[in-house]
Amino acid sequence: MVMLSTSRRLRRTPFSPGVEAAGVKAYTVYNHMLLPTVFRSVQEDYHHLKNAVQVWDVACERQVELRGPHAARLAQWLTPRDLRGIQVGQCAYVPIVDETGGMLNDPVAVKLAEDRWWISIADSDLLYWVKGLAHSFHLDVLVDEPDVSPLAVQGPLAEDLMAAVFGDAVRSIRFFRFKELEFQGRAMVVARSGYSKQGGFEIYVEGGDLGMPLWDALMEAGRGMDVRAGCPNLIERIEGGLLSYGNDMTDDNTPHECGLGKFCNTESAIGCIGRDALLRVAKEGPVKQIRPISIGGEKVPPVEEFWPLVAGERMVGRVSSAARSPDFNTTVAIGMVRMTHWDAGTELTVVTPDGPRPARVEEHFWI
Repeated sequence: MVMLSTSRRLRRTPFSPGVEAAGVKAYTVYNHMLLPTVFRSVQEDYHHLKNAVQVWDVACERQVELRGPHAARLAQWLTPRDLRGIQVGQCAYVPIVDETGGMLNDPVAVKLAEDRWWISIADSDLLYWVKGLAHSFHLDVLVDEPDVSPLAVQGPLAEDLMAAVFGDAVRSIRFFRFKELEFQGRAMVVARSGYSKQGGFEIYVEGGDLGMPLWDALMEAGRGMDVRAGCPNLIERIEGGLLSYGNDMTDDNTPHECGLGKFCNTESAIGCIGRDALLRVAKEGPVKQIRPISIGGEKVPPVEEFWPLVAGERMVGRVSSAARSPDFNTTVAIGMVRMTHWDAGTELTVVTPDGPRPARVEEHFWI
């Protein structure tokens, strides 16, 4: 067994005691923090997520806070999505790009006030990029990482569980909107969002002291709902086409290559770093793009390095994530495929560590 040594460089979370008591079997490292990846098994966790409700420790989704008169200006500089229509109380999926148009992160932006935003980041040190921009352009804005630890409640019964703890006000929260709701006398940002396609909420817990009281309250309220500790599930996220920054995309890819062009308003996103580069990409179109891929055969190993996608002797893409889907009785995968071979129905070969297997480009993701 390989052990992880925790320290201030690899941090536990406010919910770690609950995660450990629930029998976590594996972690990964995400934003220098522990992120659970398996409780019972990937397959059993998958079935339970689709049928009941889970509480996820996703404190590793760190926040980059922008606060001050220039907060909105800085937020717009980060992304080709036009943020002018985003209202207080709204969340927005925002590709973050560098000066070349390469993806630096794909977070959710939470607009708390006209002069205050949280950028809820995927796995990268985005804080330093944002600090550098603010400093270089002498903006009147504070950029910092607040003491905020998200806790997710996901699954078909998520709304019922949340209502049992926060009251029926949660039922009126629309998708990618949030309300401030009270728990033990303290207001918490509660958003209808999450890294699954099963529906649910994310609770932005300010201050670690309420971490375990909230965890325990959700577990107690969910006894009759078969609530369990859970985590982002590899199979379910691939079925739903939920991309993983660092796995399926990096700063070598533009948003258009990642299928995120619909989140780019490059013409009107004035001030976006990388806007000029993305205007060229939008005009010419990408030469490769993320596609759903099905793979023949049974069990597949973890994708630790890209698996080449080939047509004859020619490499035309690569698979970045794959898992066997029990519900769809196939191996589901995410791949980056060149435009010459990205049409649905295209038959290819994927070279796995266990040897070549037949692969096919699919019309859409499975859920």
